[in-house]
Amino acid sequence: MLPLIGALDQGTTSTRFVIFAKDGSIVTFHQIELQQHHPQPGWVEHDPYEIVDAAKLCIEQAMRKLVMLGYEASSVVSIGITNQRETVIAWDSQTGQPLYPAIVWSDCRTTELVQHLASTHPKGVECLREVCGLPLTTYFSAVKMRWMLDHVPIVAQAKQQNRLQFGTVDTWLIYNLTGVHHGIVVTDVTNASRTLLMDIHTLQWSDTAMSFFDLDMATLPKIVSSSQIYGTIDQGMLAGVPIAGCLGDQQAALVGQRCFEKGEAKNTYGTGCFMLFNTGTQPVISQHGLLSTVAYQLGKASPVYALEGSVSVAGASIQWLRDRLGVIQDAQELNQLAASVESCGGVYFVTALNGLFAPYWRSDARGTLCGVTQFTRLEHVCRATLEAVCYQSKAILEAMNAESGTPLTVLKVDGGMSSSDVCMQIQADLLGIHVDRPGMREMTALGSALAAGYAVGVWSSLDEMKDMKTQGDTRFDSQVTQEKRETMYRGWREAVQRSLAYADA
Repeated sequence: MLPLIGALDQGTTSTRFVIFAKDGSIVTFHQIELQQHHPQPGWVEHDPYEIVDAAKLCIEQAMRKLVMLGYEASSVVSIGITNQRETVIAWDSQTGQPLYPAIVWSDCRTTELVQHLASTHPKGVECLREVCGLPLTTYFSAVKMRWMLDHVPIVAQAKQQNRLQFGTVDTWLIYNLTGVHHGIVVTDVTNASRTLLMDIHTLQWSDTAMSFFDLDMATLPKIVSSSQIYGTIDQGMLAGVPIAGCLGDQQAALVGQRCFEKGEAKNTYGTGCFMLFNTGTQPVISQHGLLSTVAYQLGKASPVYALEGSVSVAGASIQWLRDRLGVIQDAQELNQLAASVESCGGVYFVTALNGLFAPYWRSDARGTLCGVTQFTRLEHVCRATLEAVCYQSKAILEAMNAESGTPLTVLKVDGGMSSSDVCMQIQADLLGIHVDRPGMREMTALGSALAAGYAVGVWSSLDEMKDMKTQGDTRFDSQVTQEKRETMYRGWREAVQRSLAYADA
């Protein structure tokens, strides 16, 4: 069992600290929900102070639980961090005080800015694809930084006074956990690859991208690997313990699923839904609307790359039904309602609450409910909500198969929505391939723990990590015909067309 490794998982809707044994089993954890702020339509913000406070509280509470279980606090030899990606925080580098709320990855206030920037380059939204592996969209960090400089006077003033520090959530957490006045300012390659500012080939900040957005490299953190000792925790029950692993949440789930071989893929169903396909040690620039990203870099080893398909709204649609419409109490009720009907009764719910991501990339799309009749009940809408995530995952998988030339036969899944047997059966029905769900679902946290443990010698090789056994795995296989699958998907594609151009109406 010993030694133990901690994982701080700071997600879009919650923060948790999970403590793992060497065999990958969970010893204990603590979790806190993160408040969402929507000051205007399409805007999504978090409180930077709440992010840090929740992280520290989760660590302390989990450690207290660990001690109550009879372990010594010193049993935890390192911790890893995994985080919601692309979300940007601006703070004063001299005081450590945030200058503006964190602008979350799904925020689309920068739509007009993206359109303007695209109009200045002959390649439009593809202007930085060859350098960064990404299209120009509202999704990535650079446009959020540019928006702050253009619209938040205190941020612009901090830049003029050489006091401005930009960072994604990993940078903000490491800075605060290692001590504000002597905090370490770094970001790992996986998070940096989501900013639209890193050269995906050199793993350094790109002069071309910095010039395009008119940003100052001095405001950005140092880029480091995903597995090395960055610094030590400054205070609390883990004071002196090294922070030794860092990955963006979706890359962390890829590592947690041990997709170390070229051609392996996973799909994480969280606030959004994210499918990653390991492409090996060379980046593949997508021709089918996917994102080229860094999967991980363990210490001084060569980086490993991935193709990614991103769905903006997955579990967030369940939160919307619960918190905004008030028609369900929780995800469990939604699943019960969805399971009580055999189909959606012709209803399609395009959950484009903040536009559509891969492979469509339409920021002008909006949430659209199609096929509603007098027959339609809440049960049909609930099932359509689950199906929406699965349809979008199918569109991404089709793009990945086109890129690779070798159709995927098994999809590894994790994340909160993967706990729904109904949702995973729908996914298997729509894909027509095996869908494998592990018994232990905290793959994102496990991935960052593996990176942290690897850095301090808990695990000595990828093979040792890959050999870790999990229990309670479930395989879902399709229960519908190919004809039925195609009919369902044809209806979805028609519904998507009806969701487009609403933002311009």
